[in-house]
Amino acid sequence: MDILKSLGHPEEIFNLFKFKMGGCRAVMPKLDYSMTESLRTCYLYLNQTSRSFAAVIQALDGELRHAVCIFYLVLRALDTVEDDMTIPLDKKVPMLNDFHTFLYQDEWCFTESQEKDRQVLEDFPTISLEFRNLAQEYRDVISDICHRMGVGMAEFLEKKVGSMKEWDQYCHYVAGLVGIGLSRLFSASQLEDPEVGRDTELANSMGLFLQKTNIIRDYLEDTQEGRAFWPREAWSQFAGRLEDLAQPEKLESALSCLNLLVTDALHHVPDVIAYLSRLRNQSVFNFCAIPQVMAIATLSTCYNNPMVFQGVVKIRKGQAVTLMMEATNMSAVQTIIAQYSQEILHKVSLTDPSREKTLHILAVIREKSALSQSSLRSRTHHLSPMYLSAAMVLAALSWQYLSTTLSVLNTALVR
Repeated sequence: MDILKSLGHPEEIFNLFKFKMGGCRAVMPKLDYSMTESLRTCYLYLNQTSRSFAAVIQALDGELRHAVCIFYLVLRALDTVEDDMTIPLDKKVPMLNDFHTFLYQDEWCFTESQEKDRQVLEDFPTISLEFRNLAQEYRDVISDICHRMGVGMAEFLEKKVGSMKEWDQYCHYVAGLVGIGLSRLFSASQLEDPEVGRDTELANSMGLFLQKTNIIRDYLEDTQEGRAFWPREAWSQFAGRLEDLAQPEKLESALSCLNLLVTDALHHVPDVIAYLSRLRNQSVFNFCAIPQVMAIATLSTCYNNPMVFQGVVKIRKGQAVTLMMEATNMSAVQTIIAQYSQEILHKVSLTDPSREKTLHILAVIREKSALSQSSLRSRTHHLSPMYLSAAMVLAALSWQYLSTTLSVLNTALVR
């Protein structure tokens, strides 16, 4: 059965079945039918524009859910301006620098974008209205982060990412600030301790780990569309031009560059573990942990993988569902991190130029995860062959139905 092959390993297929049969309730959206029409519209835009965060945002507790939804949409609108190559620089730079001021302009919108997410700019008055309906402590955070991010984006419009330090700086502007802003929102909601919002170093690392993973994974798509986010300091050691890494004859050099960048990204994992260890609210923990375990699974898939330079690299559907269902407590997250670190370790080549650095950071992660091999083995479920076979068949038959779940949820939000 081709569908079984596409879903992945037996344990993942079983988890798809379990997810369909009710396991999704722990991480899927909590629908609120009492929302205003403008707020329902905001959630509609959230589900239309977010590939990965919509479900976990809608599963957040209380008023934090709305604050994070609006925060996401404001930054999505800002990011849409940055990404739109049809906007001339003399117009784009001041837009980015001043974008935070549009939050307090009732009628401001932008109707000239050609980007796929342009509706968040065209209907920005709906988003800014809901922004102004938030409590002051949330508005202050969102406005501040929007301002700082816009200035940073404008700075990098006219220069390439050169050094590894500039890579960190760029990722700080576009993702680290998101981590800092979210952490301040968590604390402002009183669902988390004030220290979570104050420790900007750990919050920044949370964002950098996700952003670097995306940049590494999206090499081919970005280079084909004329975007360059891999730092020159890294790729210039292996090729004359960034796009040359996609040439078949450059594969060995390309993999060396790829592994160097994966190793750099892995340096944020100890901070990720420290950050997640501080969280106390279950919905906040799920919101933060799920993208992080998805990221380390993605890095493990990317490491030393020629497909990064030839096509699309992504984790399996069953793998993603398994991660969503399991990453709900710190012990499970540490186990997942240790597992994927071990997978990377087994792929490290004797001749890779970054070998020693890779082995070192993996050892640090293993120490931080503080898991024994017996803990790793205990993660495997012991199921009878007959039960597992039945679960595989049922999961395969129900997958198409499961795939419509988010669409139904999206429809319900606008009823």
